[in-house]
Amino acid sequence: MSMPYDGEKPRETCSSPAAPDDDLPRRRGRIHITARQRRVDATTLGNLALHLPHVLASLAVVFGVSYVVSALTGLPWWIPCGCWALSGGLVFHRPCERLMARWLFGLRYPHPEEDRKLRSVWREVTARAGVDGNAYQLWVEDSDEINAMAAAGHIVGVTSHSLGSLSTAQLAGVLAHELGHHTRGHAWASLLTFWYALPGRLTWRLLRRLASHIDRLSVGAAALVIGVLGAAVVAVATATYGLVFLPFAAPYLAAAVSRRSELRADEHAAGLGFGPQLMTVLREEHERERSERVAATAAGLPSVKEGVIARLLASHPDVHTRLHHLQTRSQSRP
Repeated sequence: MSMPYDGEKPRETCSSPAAPDDDLPRRRGRIHITARQRRVDATTLGNLALHLPHVLASLAVVFGVSYVVSALTGLPWWIPCGCWALSGGLVFHRPCERLMARWLFGLRYPHPEEDRKLRSVWREVTARAGVDGNAYQLWVEDSDEINAMAAAGHIVGVTSHSLGSLSTAQLAGVLAHELGHHTRGHAWASLLTFWYALPGRLTWRLLRRLASHIDRLSVGAAALVIGVLGAAVVAVATATYGLVFLPFAAPYLAAAVSRRSELRADEHAAGLGFGPQLMTVLREEHERERSERVAATAAGLPSVKEGVIARLLASHPDVHTRLHHLQTRSQSRP
């Protein structure tokens, strides 16, 4: 099912004369917006499921703090709990998104020339996807790297170096990848799970810091604390059939799901016809990183080899894996 772009009648695309370096083929004719612009894929569901224990731990922390506050001040415990539960909706609130973009992600508004190029390419990408491009906020990050990001409900950011060094078609491939994160639910799910798991993670860090000072206690007090904590762990593990230890494996599983979501976003870009351009960007970036490593080795700097644990915890697949999947998809298309 589809409907016209402006919600009233089909609109003909009208574009200004292309710039000399504009190598992006433009769609002509009617542009339609699909009725269903977002969905939730398997990687999004997996991300939500893997972070459920952290969210439940955060809920227990918030409930405990709310109960203490209620006992001390008389404030009903359900008020702070309810505020925390509803706070996740701020992810989709435009003013809050703008604050997050500027102060949390370090983004800025595009300059006029950047805005013209960025909006022109974004309009073409969203037109091919049948998505209303005006629903998203375009931002720029001052960085010397080729990179982009999709965050919250409507944030799309790209580095200034990407805007200045990539061709129009290559920039379209990068933005199509980020649009895939939004349309498949990766962006909002990642931010929601981070936010709702935050109280539990902060509490865990506090407990680890307290445990690091246990050597300052007397032998008897330290033995008592270790005995109580050990008994509590055994009791909780028995009651939950060992599921309490799942969060220790969650970082590795979440990283694997994140790598899969990157491949899904690559598939989305390739499905819009930007597979070759995205492959070119990946190859050039890989060659740049390789040249930097060679130069560092020639300068006598020690080379850092990524270990197994680091690869298992990596949120992005390596370039060779991404290129392989993109190449396989391009060969399978008729």
